[in-house]
Amino acid sequence: MNQVNNKNKPVFSLKDINLFYGDFQAIKNITMDINYNEVTAFIGPSGCGKSTFIRILNRMNDLITTCKVTGEVLYEDKNAYDKNFDVIELRSKVGMVFQKPNPFPMSIYDNIAYGPRCQGIKDKEALDTIVENALKKAALWDEVADRLKKSAMSLSGGQQQRLCIARTIAMEPEVILMDEPTSALDPIATQKIEDLIIELKQDFTIVIVTHNMQQAARISDKTAFFLLGELVEMDDTNKIFNHPKHEKTEQYITGRFG
Repeated sequence: MNQVNNKNKPVFSLKDINLFYGDFQAIKNITMDINYNEVTAFIGPSGCGKSTFIRILNRMNDLITTCKVTGEVLYEDKNAYDKNFDVIELRSKVGMVFQKPNPFPMSIYDNIAYGPRCQGIKDKEALDTIVENALKKAALWDEVADRLKKSAMSLSGGQQQRLCIARTIAMEPEVILMDEPTSALDPIATQKIEDLIIELKQDFTIVIVTHNMQQAARISDKTAFFLLGELVEMDDTNKIFNHPKHEKTEQYITGRFG
């Protein structure tokens, strides 16, 4: 878990980041820090580069053959794009929750235990503890404790998304990336996820892509506004929403475009 003394330094420090799909440049010269135990929200209109950028943090873009990233991505002061950097280790430390809940077609218990088992944990008592702790941290334990052997597919959409968060937590990450995690959910399930995110930042660093500006205003400490692959502005969330420095930021948050 993150130590309190980490809070004044960034977990990610990114400098002059460019990303290309073949000849097309999707991300242009972005520099930013992402701090420990904060919620950082990425906002901006569709197609502005938010989801592409968040995938730079755990090298998910490596899976696209035409994709090339330039610039410096430091994760805990180490170059995450160094050829000797362990990508599997990076993705276990920088977990990801996607837009649509994607539970595995297996039991609730096995969804959570899957990652730890892959890491070599076989002891049932240890797995029981991991599963319980992860579900408690994801605010799901009370709802599923008596049906852990039931299929994860039997859960509601909001419960499935919290299960995916619990599955990520079970891997003991430092950072949790969330790409539009509530866009497929109803308002009640959305509020549960938002409350959960605020709770989770005590133990994790969270980066969230959201199309919902009110959500960013409610839950994030820092907000970054993207437009056409560029970072227009990044600051404390209350400054972005109340005193933006850039005219484009003000136009976007007041609904004049996007």
